[in-house]
Amino acid sequence: MEDNCRKGIILAGGKGTRLSPVTFGVSKQLLPLYNKPAIYYPLSTLMLSGIRNFLIIVNPKDLNNFKSLLGNGEQFGIEISYAEQSSPDGIAQAFTIGEKFIGDSNVALILGDNFFYGNSLSKDLLKASKKNKGATIFACEVKDPERYGVVDFDKDLKVKSIIEKPKNPLTNFAVTGLYFYDNNVIEYSKKLKPSKRGELEITDLNMIYLKKGELEVNLFARAIIWLDTGTFDSLYEAGALVKSIENKQIFKIGCPEEISWRMGWINSDQLNSLLIKYKNNEYGNYLKNLIQSKNMF
Repeated sequence: MEDNCRKGIILAGGKGTRLSPVTFGVSKQLLPLYNKPAIYYPLSTLMLSGIRNFLIIVNPKDLNNFKSLLGNGEQFGIEISYAEQSSPDGIAQAFTIGEKFIGDSNVALILGDNFFYGNSLSKDLLKASKKNKGATIFACEVKDPERYGVVDFDKDLKVKSIIEKPKNPLTNFAVTGLYFYDNNVIEYSKKLKPSKRGELEITDLNMIYLKKGELEVNLFARAIIWLDTGTFDSLYEAGALVKSIENKQIFKIGCPEEISWRMGWINSDQLNSLLIKYKNNEYGNYLKNLIQSKNMF
């Protein structure tokens, strides 16, 4: 497999306290989001940006479960390695944990409990992934911006600042859990100091890029849906959305095997060989029908 110029990190550590007691025994990223493990959706999102080399950062107690589910990624035509996050000390910690994995490459980071869907999403992701200098982040208008990093604009819609979990948000535009950085992110993340919450804040990292004039903030169109599935309501909402869409169309959402097949990373024979483990269930029949119909984008 050729090494992609940009690598992908999925941050799937943490304790999932908002979802306890469900998460006392299993990582929230391994919970079902309708008919697939929740981790399939962020993995698929980064695959749509052309990334094939992944590091998944997990809580040590969940490592074997992730390996059992995803293995080394070969079945998806990608490479997956793992790292442990013994203490969840902030999103930006992903880059110090993943320093050796990133190497000299650019990198994308997605939070393991984030869900993205929309017709223009793939186009936006590919554009961000091809950018070699600086950082690209995405913002979405929400009803509860105080839960997130909030983007403030001037009168010309130029980004002025990003404020982490403000009590009185100046806008409703929240930064989503999807970030694209150049290789300088390793150096910048090492300069961060813990916030009052005791975490290495991703907002502080983004502000470094902003002050250097190297941060691009893309506003998602209304047709793109972003959900943080870290609460019971949002997890249920995302699952209901996937169910509703898949019941009305012939295609599935968040299917890594399909994405890999359509990207040409695995061929029809390789896809067909994966059907054995599904034993003619609904998911396996879907993959089988893909081969037979050869429907393309």
